[in-house]
Amino acid sequence: MKLRLSLLLIIFISLLSFGFLKSDEDIYFRIAKSIDIFGKVYKEISLNYVDEINPEEFMRSGIRGMLSSLDPYTVYVDENMRQDIEVITKGKYGGIGATIGLRNDMITVVDLLEGHSAQRQGIQIGDVIIRIDSVSVGKENYEDLSTFIKGVPGTMVNIVILREGFDGEMFFSLIREEIEVKNISYYGFVPEESDNAYIKMSGFSFATGEELKKALLDLKSQKPVGTIILDLRGNPGGLLSAAIDVTEKFIGKDKLIVSVVSRDSTEVTRYLAEEAPIADKSRLAVLIDGGTASASEIVAGAIQDHDRGLVIGTNSFGKGLVQTVVNLNNRTSLKLTTARYFTPSGRCIQKIDYATDNKIFDRVNVPETRRFYTDNKRSVWSAGGIVPDSIVKNSSESDIIPDLIAKGYFFKFSSFYFNTNNIEDISKIHKDKIIDDFSGYLQSSNYEYTGREVKLFAEMKKLYIEDGLPEEFRRKFDALYDSYRTFKKERLLRNKEEIINEIMKELSGRLKGREGRIIQSLKLDDQFETAYNLLQNQSLYNNMLKVN
Repeated sequence: MKLRLSLLLIIFISLLSFGFLKSDEDIYFRIAKSIDIFGKVYKEISLNYVDEINPEEFMRSGIRGMLSSLDPYTVYVDENMRQDIEVITKGKYGGIGATIGLRNDMITVVDLLEGHSAQRQGIQIGDVIIRIDSVSVGKENYEDLSTFIKGVPGTMVNIVILREGFDGEMFFSLIREEIEVKNISYYGFVPEESDNAYIKMSGFSFATGEELKKALLDLKSQKPVGTIILDLRGNPGGLLSAAIDVTEKFIGKDKLIVSVVSRDSTEVTRYLAEEAPIADKSRLAVLIDGGTASASEIVAGAIQDHDRGLVIGTNSFGKGLVQTVVNLNNRTSLKLTTARYFTPSGRCIQKIDYATDNKIFDRVNVPETRRFYTDNKRSVWSAGGIVPDSIVKNSSESDIIPDLIAKGYFFKFSSFYFNTNNIEDISKIHKDKIIDDFSGYLQSSNYEYTGREVKLFAEMKKLYIEDGLPEEFRRKFDALYDSYRTFKKERLLRNKEEIINEIMKELSGRLKGREGRIIQSLKLDDQFETAYNLLQNQSLYNNMLKVN
């Protein structure tokens, strides 16, 4: 009997072990078989396709196609993108100190770093770059722009620009310098006479935590800090380590900041605050919006879950995935999604499901909306980004403001106005005069309003054409449609304060750089105002956080 039981036990263990081995061997067999097929297809097309194939580009295309079936954060990193990743991880790069973007399909200087070569040698915000060294630049090669601008510190780059209000081309020879990435765009007391510290954070790279520490210590050296508003709106995130470092400045030592769970759900890495906070006493509000993502959401989630402060604004982006950079060779890498992160309460805030109905996944972990609880037993939810404690929208109720912003008219007019007027103090600008000038600029630019009413008219026009309505009706309708589409100054006057504020933001940026633009933008900022008022009312603040 004993012998029989022993034999059965040996057979059972053998079968169990064989099952595991078979499972491992099966996945490797499937991988090898798939690589063999892929290789044969690649070779056959490269050698025998009717037109000559570029093998390297064809392979890159194949890799991109394969990765497109996964989440958008898993990407193949070639030489161009690798520079951008190194900027985040090292916090430094060789450049001219200018932020360049695509505005109205033109390569445009949108920001300047104080003290660096672009600003010192006279490049201005709003300048349109048409040539870098011998290369003409535009919308078609915008993705390659960083390879033209960035380079080894000490080397020279020649730039040709066009400037609003000036005829002809302007030439600049700039020396590339070592530029440290600054993730805190601005910090200071806002309002100036208050004890409220405002900190605008734009990213999470290597030294973000140290930047925040210096900012907080500097503010404390000026006067006692009663309240803090940490602005994470539009912050796309960055390094996990930076998010942990930032959160440590606000929450107690040994408190959980985030948990990272890999493919094998038994592998959980818990990150706790390892240092004593330097800003744990001041009342705190965190501003978020749809552009708040990744590392920003880790910070906001930890602060919310530990009831350390109020989160105010609109729902965050909802990126609950963690990426790891895997080096493929000395020139290329793979940025691979390897884990999910969870806030201290246990939430995965991933909003978008990339796996359901996707045949490439054998097993799917679908994000589910579930209730969780903060330290003070407040309800919070998973799978939808970070939901604010107080939802406040900042968008204009007028259609003409977003229309003018989208078409770049505030930006272009401010460049023209700044370049053709001697402006030293924006407080001395006559508001009625600048509205008149802006109105004239729009008319000379043949601006056509394409807001909600015009779109509705366009839909109606399409219907009456299809239905074949009488000619008399068509004439009356077309006249009404044209009157709405034609720019009228009255539309500006109905939104005078908002329009003046948008222009003043741009002009402040021209005079005082990023800091000037940020300070001006807070003057008509409903989210900031709500956060400030809540922080000043300690009783309401404590009640919202369920603080005894």
